[in-house]
Amino acid sequence: MACIWYGVQAWIGGQCVTLMLRAIWSDYQDLPNTFPSQSTNTRDYVSFFLFWFGSLPAIWFPVHKIRHLFTVKAYFAPAAGITFFIWAIVRAHGLGPIVRQGSKAQGSVLAWGMVRGIMSSIANFATLIVNDPDFSRFARKPKDALWSQLITIPVGFAVTSFIGIIVSSSSAVIYGGTPVWNPLLLLGRFLEGANSGERFGVFIIAASFTLAQLGTNIAANSISAGTDMTALLPRYLNIRRGGYICAIVGLAMCPWNLLSSSNNFTTYLSAYSVFLSSIAGVMICDYYIVRKGYFQIRDLYSARKSSPYYYTFGFSWRGYTAYICGILINIVGFVGAIGKPVPAGATYVYNLNFFGGFIVASGVYYLLCRFFPIPATSDTWMEVGDEIRNPSVAYGADEYLDRASSEGTDNKYDVKADEESGVREREVDKI
Repeated sequence: MACIWYGVQAWIGGQCVTLMLRAIWSDYQDLPNTFPSQSTNTRDYVSFFLFWFGSLPAIWFPVHKIRHLFTVKAYFAPAAGITFFIWAIVRAHGLGPIVRQGSKAQGSVLAWGMVRGIMSSIANFATLIVNDPDFSRFARKPKDALWSQLITIPVGFAVTSFIGIIVSSSSAVIYGGTPVWNPLLLLGRFLEGANSGERFGVFIIAASFTLAQLGTNIAANSISAGTDMTALLPRYLNIRRGGYICAIVGLAMCPWNLLSSSNNFTTYLSAYSVFLSSIAGVMICDYYIVRKGYFQIRDLYSARKSSPYYYTFGFSWRGYTAYICGILINIVGFVGAIGKPVPAGATYVYNLNFFGGFIVASGVYYLLCRFFPIPATSDTWMEVGDEIRNPSVAYGADEYLDRASSEGTDNKYDVKADEESGVREREVDKI
């Protein structure tokens, strides 16, 4: 799913590149089209490829080596969004005309529309919910990752959604007719008859959005996909190789088909959450309810059959069963979302797709673990949290640590002296 989302984000980044080039060369808008597809054209594909190709060097470096890219993004992207927001309001002659627009939906239609909007918003950061450990594992203690996310994720998405809604609504006031659902399309319309100052403003805003898409693609997609692929085939893949595979899949999956209309995009987001909600349900139930925060740290990195996390031939059939059940509750409604006739009840269930998949998957997993208990659990809350010190996951490390403690050693040790125990050379803090 991260690979698919990589392609979607890259396509949006390509639209930003189009705006930048149009702001410099107005004739770029009329680039001859040689594409047979009705969902895209030569101009948009060239911009998409430029963004995709330009993103490849960023995948090469570890995140901590390009951290300043995210620092720059943190300043420029919000500033560009707020500037675009103010510009749209000014062109609509104030916030009043936008807010006073009447609602065309009433009653249950309005209520279910709000529900679908909430589900789409959750689906938009569902990947962050599931892949959060890819980044929170670098925190020194759990609280370091808690408060920053607890504040920034809800506030950030709420503010971004609000800006998008107001900007889209302003388009109906400025140009009349149906609101422009894609803010980038509205920014493109600002170029029509624009003077040099307005063209420069569009270029700066589009450049900031391009930087934002680049950072999002790296942090939320390529690293997540690379980490998961590394876990699957650690002998052949690392995070860098997995990131490049993610980029190739993102290019090959033709993302313009998903973004050809607002309906296609929201359908895709809903389908996205169908799969990720089940994963989140199993993960959260396993940690907070079944295990109550208890993990045997060293065994998490063990491939031995005696490990409590080896399960059955290396697979957790309980987890997979719960995951599939969480998908099945929404599958009929998903068929209806792509245009097939389905019962009304299935549609209502699908409108709550993330919550439905999450609750069913977590519930099934809990019941399976009650009837078929798993090892390494606790009856009381036993999260290690801030108490863990100098964790070692190497086989045979206990013998070395005991010996180092008795001898008062705080230096490097020779790997040859510990070949039998399989402990690799490393630095050990003073005990």
